[in-house]
Amino acid sequence: MAGTLLADHLTGGLVGTAAAEHSHARRQRRDRFAAPFTLGVASGDPLPDSVVLWTRLAPDPLNGGGMPNQPVPVQWEMSTDERFRTVAQRGTALARPENGHSLHLEVRGLEPARWYWYRFMVRGDISPTGRTRTAPAPQTDVNSLRFAFASCQMYEHGYYTAYRHMAGEDLDLVVHLGDYIYEYGPNVYRVPSGNVRQHDGPEVSSVDSYRNRFALYKSDPDLQDAHAAFPWIVTLDDHEVENNFADEIPEDEETDIQDFLIRRANAFQAYYEHMPLRRSSMPTGPDMALYRRLQFGDLATFNVLDTRQYRSDQACGDRTGPLCEEALRPNRTMTGAAQEQWLTSGLSGSRTRWNVLAQQVFMARRDFAAGPEERFSMDAWDGYKPARDRLLNYVAEKRVGNLIVLTGDVHANWVADLKSDFTNPASATLGTEFVGTSITSGGDGVDQQANTRAILGENPHIKFYNGQRGYVRCQVDKDQWRTDYKVVPYVSRPGAPISTRASFVVQANRPGVAQVGASAAATGGGSSTRASAA
Repeated sequence: MAGTLLADHLTGGLVGTAAAEHSHARRQRRDRFAAPFTLGVASGDPLPDSVVLWTRLAPDPLNGGGMPNQPVPVQWEMSTDERFRTVAQRGTALARPENGHSLHLEVRGLEPARWYWYRFMVRGDISPTGRTRTAPAPQTDVNSLRFAFASCQMYEHGYYTAYRHMAGEDLDLVVHLGDYIYEYGPNVYRVPSGNVRQHDGPEVSSVDSYRNRFALYKSDPDLQDAHAAFPWIVTLDDHEVENNFADEIPEDEETDIQDFLIRRANAFQAYYEHMPLRRSSMPTGPDMALYRRLQFGDLATFNVLDTRQYRSDQACGDRTGPLCEEALRPNRTMTGAAQEQWLTSGLSGSRTRWNVLAQQVFMARRDFAAGPEERFSMDAWDGYKPARDRLLNYVAEKRVGNLIVLTGDVHANWVADLKSDFTNPASATLGTEFVGTSITSGGDGVDQQANTRAILGENPHIKFYNGQRGYVRCQVDKDQWRTDYKVVPYVSRPGAPISTRASFVVQANRPGVAQVGASAAATGGGSSTRASAA
């Protein structure tokens, strides 16, 4: 009966002169509306009593979605068991055309630190089942947390095998640090190992083209499996809009600012439609609130940053080279004044053991030139040295403990200690940065590069480099933070095995990272104790 009522509602009040005509119209509508869950399901932003559930109805995902231009009711339910024998909550929500028929359900009244299963239903179609987990309560004594972080998944450069392995891990959540899609047209960004898949159209700029590009990426089954397995915390970098954009300034500074802001609004709209974000992040034109804070009991606080939307323009012509006068101006900002104040006040007020910055671009000093010459990336924090100095000086002054920075963007694995003075190896260590490689961007990758030794020698605070693809797994408890670099030998064809390239630990209240192993033997993910209340 419920299915009949829902089907009747979806006809939108269509009335025929005869029952046969009515039935034929309904069959036609059902045919056009078949298999709506082509993009899978996802969850995100876990709180102790709430989590976001996401899906998007898209029976024709690469051609605008294929949905009627009307709101569509979607049933949903959450259960404490995988077979939905004990349903905790259920309801009906509207998937609206102005949001690409996406759903962002902020389910409340859940129990903290608990696994739930969820699914969606519309017109007799049932979505894949997703699994999610709420965060522990803020005052809870939490024993451990296990998560992975990833970034940079250029569709044309390879297969998402790393996500297949990630989906089989024993994790509490996943953090994605940006470059979820790439905006380029087909084969514009080529790699030595060869592009193995192809973008579905020219460089994207309209809301429809961004929607189609997100749908192309989200059609990948390995990515869908990783989304369905755990809640995700997401933030964007540049390619979700345009390479190296800075606030309102596009990559090509000859582009009209108003045209770019229209493009940014289109990109943000599509990003929101395809991510498990809360309504507080729903964009308003070219603006979207993405920086936010999530706490996991007394163990860890994640400060999720946005280093694109509010930053100063890249200095020195947005090149790699020595610092120019512009790069050293004291008013330069990576985060904007409001986000910077929000971040520093949150760090000083933190009551958790570990303080995490989930952000996009390389924070530690990274001089690419051996000897007296200096070359830095103007797109990274090196090009915003006054902003980095302000942040690290604040950490030192307020004695912010156990600072961990998670970074993406650069398509390689790095480990670096964050120093009070990067030019003085004996200066105080204030935290550690773990930089994760790409899922696919850059193609197959290599274990080392010829200039690696020179870069490490020039930057003694940098402890590790690896140029393979994969993701980073972190296991955190009260005493230590352990990071495992998980790599695949190739992405140019499917089926790559996974291995742990190296592992590092930071001991609580003892700043500085140490390597504990660099095994290349294949692993199956290992075992862990999930984040739980003691």
